[in-house]
Amino acid sequence: MRGHSDDADRSAAALGRGSGRDPEQVPLEADERPSRTRIKRDHLALQGLAEQLAGLPRAELEALSLGEGTWAAIDETARIKDQRALRRHYKRIANCLSREDTEPLQALLTQREAQAQAAAARQHRVERWRGRLMTEGDVALAELIDAYPNVDRQQLRSLVRAAQKDADRGRPDAPRRLFRYLRDVLDAAARE
Repeated sequence: MRGHSDDADRSAAALGRGSGRDPEQVPLEADERPSRTRIKRDHLALQGLAEQLAGLPRAELEALSLGEGTWAAIDETARIKDQRALRRHYKRIANCLSREDTEPLQALLTQREAQAQAAAARQHRVERWRGRLMTEGDVALAELIDAYPNVDRQQLRSLVRAAQKDADRGRPDAPRRLFRYLRDVLDAAARE
């Protein structure tokens, strides 16, 4: 038991506590350093960033100012097939990224995420319209024409009827054509 208190006294003395010194005079660097947990958490975040970075197209990455070591590690990623080796390689890329400014990379990833969410929302909106047109028929057709007055009504009516018939028969051709037409209509309206 005696050894334990000696260790505590030494560690307290090293931190400036219990040694008779004024606690106000303790150097602030010891308290300002990040904890080991924080360092590990930051490195894990960098590993996740490295994994996302490896999946990005090269054309988008060239806009970033990455160092030679980081580029070499990114280029090497394509030839690694083993999952364990790939995890180690992501750690290597994370180590390279720790010496780089990751703000532009994070901005690029945020922008890509926003674009993906917008595309998914657009896709869902088109699917909802198609579903409504096929189930509700003329009621939904009137709402769509009110919402998008530039739509070709005759073509839309024929596509809806063909999609309803093909859906009853279990054939996907006409519902796909209706989907493509609706997607084009919504995209044209979004550009205006």
